[in-house]
Amino acid sequence: MTSIAIISSILTLIAGVGVFLIACQMLSNSLESVGSNKLKSLFSKASNNRWLGVGIGTVGTAAIQSSSAVTVMVIGFVNAGILSLAQAATVIYGANIGTTVTAQIVALGMSGKSAISTSLMFSTLTGIGAFISLFSKKDMLKKIGGVLTGFGMLFVGLAMMSGAMKEFSQLDSVKVFLAGFQNPLVLVLLGALLTALIQSSSVMTSIALTMVVTGLVNLEQGIYLSMGSNIGTCVSALMACMASGRNAKRAALIHLFFNVSGVLIFLIVGLFMSMFTSGALTYGAIFEYLFPGVPQVQLAMFHTIFNVCTVLIVLPLTNLMVRLVTAILPDRIEANDNEVLRLHYVDDNMLSTPPVAVEQTKYEIINMADIAHKNFNRSLDIISRLDFSEEEAFRFDERQLNFINKKLINFVVRLSELPISEADHIYLASTYRTIRDLERIGDYAENIVEYAQTMRDTHMKFSDMAVDEIEKIRELVNQLYEKVMLAYTNLDFEALGEANALEEKIDELTDAMENNHIVRLGMGICGSDAGAQYLSLSSNAERIADHFVNVAKVIRTLKH
Repeated sequence: MTSIAIISSILTLIAGVGVFLIACQMLSNSLESVGSNKLKSLFSKASNNRWLGVGIGTVGTAAIQSSSAVTVMVIGFVNAGILSLAQAATVIYGANIGTTVTAQIVALGMSGKSAISTSLMFSTLTGIGAFISLFSKKDMLKKIGGVLTGFGMLFVGLAMMSGAMKEFSQLDSVKVFLAGFQNPLVLVLLGALLTALIQSSSVMTSIALTMVVTGLVNLEQGIYLSMGSNIGTCVSALMACMASGRNAKRAALIHLFFNVSGVLIFLIVGLFMSMFTSGALTYGAIFEYLFPGVPQVQLAMFHTIFNVCTVLIVLPLTNLMVRLVTAILPDRIEANDNEVLRLHYVDDNMLSTPPVAVEQTKYEIINMADIAHKNFNRSLDIISRLDFSEEEAFRFDERQLNFINKKLINFVVRLSELPISEADHIYLASTYRTIRDLERIGDYAENIVEYAQTMRDTHMKFSDMAVDEIEKIRELVNQLYEKVMLAYTNLDFEALGEANALEEKIDELTDAMENNHIVRLGMGICGSDAGAQYLSLSSNAERIADHFVNVAKVIRTLKH
């Protein structure tokens, strides 16, 4: 084999790995886009049922072909407080099972009389998918075309890697070099390092498959390389949690401990098997006996069984795992923990799964509306009773509204640049005004508290009649809020109509409040100084109602 042929094989191998990596990413994004509605609701079903969590992690990973994406998404949910550590742990366990689907697909593509010809047969899906994507006018067909293209490209990359490795298998020097790597621990570390570098356990396992099939390494070596890939894939989760909260870091540690513990158990069992049988009984020997003549199936099946067994062993120890990571990363006792400003439902890690991020954006807006509504009621309590006991809570929530306004808009801008459906694009475009409307509600509530401060400082107070009218406006705005959120959450146009009717009643009441105040002035019931604050309150309450209605009105622009 000439030096030119060697260089050509190296370049082909690099190109094949690159195509396979891009194919994995493309397939993941396309599958995620096609199944976005299912994906959005899947993780909301996680409960304290451990097996359900494992099932969700398995199905979710198999659906989008990326355990890293699922794990990073789970860390985002933990950071946002949506999943508990125990729930997140079970989903992460399931993700490790789901990722073995890729190896099974690759093994299927390498089966038959000729691995290359079978791969080429699957590779034709690249062209078919490309034609569908280019010439179809329907959005769903374009997405399906993307799935087919990504799936086909997996085998284009696989064929390139397999061809390059066949060339290497003809070189005795390469065989001798690789034969030197027989120590299981060294092979595990090598697999972990390579996986960390290429950021994909699926690609590493597929490379190991092609190396075993072409004879570059034996099955036993391929098995330990694939075990190492499970540790290397934890790098994505560890990187994702660096800028996240303490619970997110704990979830990443659980992922690492889970994979390391599985590898250690199998290393110890493998060592004892070899010691007591003088090397006759090994994992390679077992799987060669179970699946004779098909090395790609042997390695793929070991990869699946390894992950399933690890889950069965570790699942009963989940609570112990949670206590362990909590002890390693204990809660910090801070003087004023309530002063932590954060987004409650979205996290930068969720940008790796855009359809889920869109759904969580909606939850964040609903949460923002709830905060604004609470502050509206607090402001009326403060001004009608001149009771400032809730002022500190009011001030904190006002800071929260300002924080969410800034951070959530920034999040939406970045999310809008990612591949999402047309309906999600339309929804995100509507969120800018919605977020602004909710922030303005907080500002008007703050105005009302400032009027109350002026009244306290000048020893003013409202008459009983004025307080009764304030309670009436509160009742109407609270009814309006319920209808607005029903409309916004469920795209309920009937609720929108009811909200519009309530908004008109609020306009009528605020007009009556002004007229009644003038009457009370003439009767000497109310003073002119307190009256100025009362009229300002009435005007601000009307504007709050207008902004709430604006939140509901956006559903007119959304696809449903």
